[in-house]
Amino acid sequence: MFVVLFSIILILLDQFSKFLVQSYLINREPLVLIDNFLRLYYVENRGAAFGILQGARSLLTIITVIVLVFLSIYLIKNYRKLPKIYLFSISLLIGGTIGNFIDRIRLHYVVDFISVKIFNYNFAVFNFADMFIVIGTILICIGILLYENPTSMSKSDKHGR
Repeated sequence: MFVVLFSIILILLDQFSKFLVQSYLINREPLVLIDNFLRLYYVENRGAAFGILQGARSLLTIITVIVLVFLSIYLIKNYRKLPKIYLFSISLLIGGTIGNFIDRIRLHYVVDFISVKIFNYNFAVFNFADMFIVIGTILICIGILLYENPTSMSKSDKHGR
C-alpha cells in the first residue's frame, strides 16, 4: 500500500510541476533561481534521458510498459520480504516512470524544465520524474550493497526491521 500511495504522490507532484511550467514558462525567458547555477525553462524532450532516442516514441512506450510490468510483478511477489529501502526505491521508480509516461502519451514529448550549471558545464535539462528515477536507482544500488552483500550485515539485520 505504501508503494502505491507514495508513487501517486510523486506522480501528482511531477505533473503539477509540469503544469506550472507549461502555464508560466512557455515562450518566456528562463527563470533564474540561483545565478550561474540553477534556472527553470520550458523544454520539450521527444527522446529519453539526455535527449537520446529522439522521436522513438513507440520504442520508449514499449520500454516503459516493460519496466512497469517488471517492477509490478517483482513488487507483488516480494513485497513482504523487501527491505524498506527497496520499497522506497521502487516507489520512486514507478512514480518517475509513470510521470514521464503520462507526458509521452498525452503530449508526445516529456516536459523538462530544470537546468543546472556545475563547474561551467550545463547539465542536461530534466524534471522531477527524472530525479525520482535517478534517486530510486541510486537507492537500489545502495540497497544491493547493504542487503545483498553477505559480509555487510548479519542475516537478522537484513531487512531493516
